[in-house]
Amino acid sequence: MRLPLFTAVAAVALAATAAHASDVGRRFPPEKTSIVDRTTGVPLTVLTSGRYKDGKNYPTHPQWAHDGIHIIFPSGDRDKDGTPEAFAVNEITGDIVQLTDGPGVGTGSLNVARRSNKLYYMRRNGEAGRTQLIEVDLTPLLADSAAGKMRGQGYERIVATLPEDHIEAGGFTLDADEKTAYVGFDARRAPPRQPGQPVPQVPGGLRAIDLATGAVRTVIETPFRMGHVQANPFVPGEILYCNETGGDAPQRMWIVKADGTGNRPVFKEGPTDWVTHEQFADADHVIFNLMGHKRDLRKAATGILVVSLRDDTVEHLGQIPIKDFKRTELANFTDPNIPQDDTSTGGYWHNGVTYDGRWAAGDDFDGNVWLIDRKNNKRTLLTTGHRMRPNHTHPSFSPDGTRILIQSGMLSGGKNLGLMVVPVAPVAD
Repeated sequence: MRLPLFTAVAAVALAATAAHASDVGRRFPPEKTSIVDRTTGVPLTVLTSGRYKDGKNYPTHPQWAHDGIHIIFPSGDRDKDGTPEAFAVNEITGDIVQLTDGPGVGTGSLNVARRSNKLYYMRRNGEAGRTQLIEVDLTPLLADSAAGKMRGQGYERIVATLPEDHIEAGGFTLDADEKTAYVGFDARRAPPRQPGQPVPQVPGGLRAIDLATGAVRTVIETPFRMGHVQANPFVPGEILYCNETGGDAPQRMWIVKADGTGNRPVFKEGPTDWVTHEQFADADHVIFNLMGHKRDLRKAATGILVVSLRDDTVEHLGQIPIKDFKRTELANFTDPNIPQDDTSTGGYWHNGVTYDGRWAAGDDFDGNVWLIDRKNNKRTLLTTGHRMRPNHTHPSFSPDGTRILIQSGMLSGGKNLGLMVVPVAPVAD
């Protein structure tokens, strides 16, 4: 049937509108500015102002895109519809570009590829929908956005559709060779976590996804809640994960091979050890925090440690001194498992590391970020006053080890987080 001319023109216009209705490629004016830390004198580069509910990727995952220029980050309310989406900020110009659009984007676990300029994320299509692994080609997306000539489609590829019963837990990760993704799952729906209570435990496990074919298989099943899934960035087929309790687990860190063999604990814990915030330090080591935030824990060694995956030997990177906290200070914390009483002593909370073995970093309960020289264990205060609300600073080094990315509630008074870059150079020199 042949349409009348005006109907055909209207149909073409409607199709064009629909094709370009997505906010992918939408640009935001730079929010980049510079401030100076009033305590240390270190210059800080502010990339996002704290106006929006921005954040950084979790420290277990890369922050910088393969192009070395863009930092990929999630935001809860930059999208016009108010849905959580992924964005990129140009570290040089400050320009911000929206990378995803629509409901169901899993911004809690964005995977920035190390070997290609791509981004991977999970999208769930409604409560009854299936979870899909999506690949985003950043190079043409960012180029077209800069040129103001976005295509209606072609930037994303559906890699795989997960089983109908898939319940993601612990996030997902890319293997070192970027041929496989690994994702944590719950075997059944867990009850909601109650305020001040541990994360409810249900059986879980790991699944592997072939990035070329989309084939999905089970790697391992566990009797506990899966958390912090991360693949070794240097050794293909080696996955670190944890027993996620939201607090102190009897044995937190575990490692397994991609075929399900070799499953074993990492750093076998004693009765007073409170292990948390593990991540790979290089091909053969894991850095983590042995919490010292309560006086009873300080009766033994606590602080940032590095454990060998090959012979279990441990390197101790130190701890900061005990502090007596006031209740007004404790009210700034965000973790319900941290006791707000006179047993609180502070200490390191999270950590970062460079893969060359030179630097480590740690944040503390005051919102300070410390640099640690692993050659001599010298500790230097880098930057201060980053309110640990509405989340922690989570320091992460740039790939070349010259800068640290943090998220800070400083500029918003703890209402929202802004992204800031802290140079290592003033201390390293």
